[in-house]
Amino acid sequence: MEDSTVIKSAAARLMGRISRHLAKKGITSYVVGGFVRDTLLVRDTDDIDIAIDADALATASSLAVGLGGKYVPLDEENRVGRVVLPGEKWHIDFTTLQGDIEQDLARRDFTIDAMASKLGKVFNMENLIDPFHGRDDLRGGIIRAVSTGIFEADAVRLLRAVRLAAELGFTIYNDTEALIRRHSALIANVPGERVREEFLRLLALPGAGRRLAYLDELGLLTALIPELAPARGVDQPRMHIWDVFDHSIQTVAAVEFLLRASTWEYASRDILDAVPWSTRLQEHFNEEISHGSTRSTLLKLAALLHDIAKPRTKTTVEDGRARFLGHPQEGAAATAAIMERLRFSRREIQIVELLVKYHLRPTQMAQEGVPTLRAIYRYFRDTGEEGIDLLFLSLADHLAARGPALDITPWREHAAMAENVLNRHFEEASLPRPAKLIDGHDIMKIYRLAPGPRIGQLLEALKEAQSAGEVTDRQEALNLVERLLKAAGNSEKKRVKE
Repeated sequence: MEDSTVIKSAAARLMGRISRHLAKKGITSYVVGGFVRDTLLVRDTDDIDIAIDADALATASSLAVGLGGKYVPLDEENRVGRVVLPGEKWHIDFTTLQGDIEQDLARRDFTIDAMASKLGKVFNMENLIDPFHGRDDLRGGIIRAVSTGIFEADAVRLLRAVRLAAELGFTIYNDTEALIRRHSALIANVPGERVREEFLRLLALPGAGRRLAYLDELGLLTALIPELAPARGVDQPRMHIWDVFDHSIQTVAAVEFLLRASTWEYASRDILDAVPWSTRLQEHFNEEISHGSTRSTLLKLAALLHDIAKPRTKTTVEDGRARFLGHPQEGAAATAAIMERLRFSRREIQIVELLVKYHLRPTQMAQEGVPTLRAIYRYFRDTGEEGIDLLFLSLADHLAARGPALDITPWREHAAMAENVLNRHFEEASLPRPAKLIDGHDIMKIYRLAPGPRIGQLLEALKEAQSAGEVTDRQEALNLVERLLKAAGNSEKKRVKE
């Protein structure tokens, strides 16, 4: 830690503006929590928390008007209000002091967040208020509870402790770790939107696979997602090194490895070198889907949940082999239910649900060798841009099945298949949209057909053939439609005879 009392000039000017406004109203104010911590660590932060000896909602509303900003009531019950100022990156959150400043700090979560400094005309950190020795814990890299009751007061802190440790590279103090284990079941009572925020922030960090394993050690993972518990101890076919539960966590670690976000103890550089990568792919996985989530974080979540239905679908065939028929489809439904409970957005749910539902699709597409143009067309028709994510989930699933026993030859074949499919997809995306050779009106007029689903089916078959290069002009398109209609007619006649 680089200890510092220096406040960056932009933040200092903003603090001065706030201080002057509050001083005119006779309001005593303190900057508290994460801003103090991150200033001492010389880390950038977008959040400023200010505790005041007045009603926080009324004060925040008044300040927003006085400074030309926007007021957002965050929590009316606990009197938390936010001010967003135009042209500034910071969110300024106001809370009402609970007692004096030391009593207020005693209600906070961890010692490193239980520090404060009084706002004045010139703001600095020299007169730090630190009753719980948070500065010492910052220097020691320790996450320590302020009191034994912090998790009962607010159970989301159970996740926050692990997330802060991961974010800062700190260690959770032994007594605090024991407290987390004792109270881990409380996480199930936290509103889903609060859990979602902390869980996504944890997944976004490098080393999420290791952190998920740590959550499990603390009793938090299955308290948060109880649907994962039945996967523990469920054996898989001989090609798998780990049971379903550990395989799921290792798949998250393998995803991070493939996305070049972290190393993986079971794979070397030559394994990674076989996997396609580019600036375009990096930008794809960095795409923000919803507040707090990107494609890469949602891919990690899909990796964790992709086999969640295996325990309920497991059967054993005559030769003793385990089968999990239908687990992708059942897993997709279970995934949607979990994410709805955790208050993910509809778009986030749709993406992860699709990834779980189709996670076997890439390997199925390649079962008969190099995927055909038709197969690639159908793949992206059904999966859209998530087809890119699926290829990486499939590769991660492969790695996490074999682990240290990976056979390099089939691995290179799998990676080459993924590269071929990606290249074809990107090539198609860069080309002008193929000219429409015929439309639904043409089909209905020429073949005297009534409107209905059959028209759409014929047009889809035509698009597929055009994508595969089998149809290039209007006459070939008409010939294809005629063949399909004849084939359908013969099929109808055959059914009548039967």
